[in-house]
Amino acid sequence: MSTDPRKPIRRITVPQIMARKGGAPIVSLTSYHAHTAAIVDAHADFILVGDSLGMVMHGMETTVGVSLDLMMMHGRAVVRGTRRALVVVDMPFGTYEESPQVAFRNAAEIMKETGCGAVKLEGGARMAETIRFLVERGIPVMAHIGLTPQSSHVMGGFKTQGHDAETWGAHKADAAAVAEAGAFALVLEGMVEPLAAEITQEIAIPTIGIGASVHCDGQILVLEDMLGLNPTPPKFVKVYGDLLGQIEGAVGRYAEDVRNRAFPTEDQVYKPRG
Repeated sequence: MSTDPRKPIRRITVPQIMARKGGAPIVSLTSYHAHTAAIVDAHADFILVGDSLGMVMHGMETTVGVSLDLMMMHGRAVVRGTRRALVVVDMPFGTYEESPQVAFRNAAEIMKETGCGAVKLEGGARMAETIRFLVERGIPVMAHIGLTPQSSHVMGGFKTQGHDAETWGAHKADAAAVAEAGAFALVLEGMVEPLAAEITQEIAIPTIGIGASVHCDGQILVLEDMLGLNPTPPKFVKVYGDLLGQIEGAVGRYAEDVRNRAFPTEDQVYKPRG
């Protein structure tokens, strides 16, 4: 059956993501600009405009320096480039921790300014009150526990969580708290596989793994990592492309053509009429 091109494409919604718990795995990637978002849109259930853009796009050492304005600028671009996937925008460090009221003002601004469908924030039980406050006021929230990059200074770096089984109870309590507070999904990052699998079984909302477990309800990767643009990707990344090599090769060939006056050719120049 042919698809009517005039029929509008409906975006995937938060309730649709929630309904995938225990079902078909949820596909997600990050995106920071309209043209890559348009490519990802055909395949992903949700797209995360992650604050990882600070490191990937702007050369920052951590995500801590990312501003609200920067997130909204990239969020607008991703929304403009997509039609189908739910777009989730990260709340950057310092925009939600102070109080639920501050978090609401900033989350509302993100949603109004970008047109995204949800926000994501880091933290477990300590953020449960804020999550509940936002959800009760119409802001869908995706939570994030385990390795939380915004807390890298406190953690002493980007360290895998759950190696010591004695810490599992705290991670499980975090997961239960954000689920009970109303988060619609939970990112589990940098977490040992058996712990992530148990959390997935124990909570009623979908889990999204990144460096976690194949048993999570979905998976997410940073787009540039899986495309091979990062020369030193994290252990948990499966590299599906070699864009770094392709770009380096293309730029090198271009530079050589320019130096040899082999570009532009007759095909790339304009001639006068008549």
